[in-house]
Amino acid sequence: MFVPDGEATILHADLDAFYASVEQRDDPRLRGRPVIVGAGVVLACSYEAKAYGVRTAMNGGQAYRRCPQAIVVQPRMSAYSEASKAVFAVFENTTPLVEGLSIDEAFLDVGGLRKIAGTPLEIARRLRSEVLAEVGLPITVGIARTKFLAKVASGVAKPDGLLLVPPDRELEFLHPLAVERLWGVGEVTAEKLRNRGLTKVGDVAILPEAALVAMLGRASGRHLHALAHNRDPRPIEVGRRRRSIGSQRALGRSPKSAETLDAVLAGLVDRVTRRMRSAGRAGRTVTLRLRFDDFTRATRSHTLPQATGQTRAILITARSLMATARPMIEKQGITMVGISVGNLESEASLQLALPFDKAANDELDSALDGVRDRFGINAVTRGNQLGRDQGLTVPMLPD
Repeated sequence: MFVPDGEATILHADLDAFYASVEQRDDPRLRGRPVIVGAGVVLACSYEAKAYGVRTAMNGGQAYRRCPQAIVVQPRMSAYSEASKAVFAVFENTTPLVEGLSIDEAFLDVGGLRKIAGTPLEIARRLRSEVLAEVGLPITVGIARTKFLAKVASGVAKPDGLLLVPPDRELEFLHPLAVERLWGVGEVTAEKLRNRGLTKVGDVAILPEAALVAMLGRASGRHLHALAHNRDPRPIEVGRRRRSIGSQRALGRSPKSAETLDAVLAGLVDRVTRRMRSAGRAGRTVTLRLRFDDFTRATRSHTLPQATGQTRAILITARSLMATARPMIEKQGITMVGISVGNLESEASLQLALPFDKAANDELDSALDGVRDRFGINAVTRGNQLGRDQGLTVPMLPD
């Protein structure tokens, strides 16, 4: 098992307000001004807009009321993808030990580079300078002994900052922070903790593990108890493959018919299964995620008896999950739909003794993928997708 040594050598590098920063980089008129990316729903916003209370995933109308002087721009996913590739090239020139978390953040292990590249702090300073000079974007870096604390440090240092947490001052730094800084503490868990007077990480740290388990359940209780003491033995995982493949679509706040929602769901399943086949993956667990008009969320999932990458099988499962959520949709309205497939495994291991109908469906899916690769993503589409906006294809790390 990996055990952190006495030196802080883990970097968490995180681009600041990524989409909005790319827009400000490419259009000088936007620099220093509040920028919102996306009209119906806020996909990203600059720190100038955040100062007025604008937040990611906020309804566009609400964001405009909070910041009427904001400049709204349409997203340019190809530009963000290219910027991400350029930034990751800087990461990989810094150290071979890079673990990408998303298109705009990664962990880097710089242990063992002191003789050839300097101290972790010197390496981090140089990395920030290189990203700014070569890609034109601000980036924040946190440095610590563990991945968890490095990520916390970068969050505290934002925007455009650099923060090293010395090994002998870790708990002094961590314990005064709000409980929301702990990984896995969302709104629901934070409310449970705050209702018991636990507002700081230090408050959680003084509780026995058994008390947290009784309060939050075995997995969450043990997890938070470890993090509150900065116990995180995970090493950097280079080339780690995704545990799930998914896609989501923001819908805005206007009412959506059952037909429209089914078309959205089918489009998402097509997108997800296309990515699965491209990556040579198959999965067993289909998960549906919904966000409602009041910003509450719901999740439904079903595990299939056998892993599959077949569009038809996953769509049937997704539709059955959507049916169970229909009363909530009708009552609360819906603003986002997401679908993911987990419990992934290599598709090659499933090819022996396939039933004929499954093999034929897989062959058809692959043929359609070939047409799309040659003539464009929308060259072949479902009848219920014709004339509909297919939504944004968000750039992602390789599957």
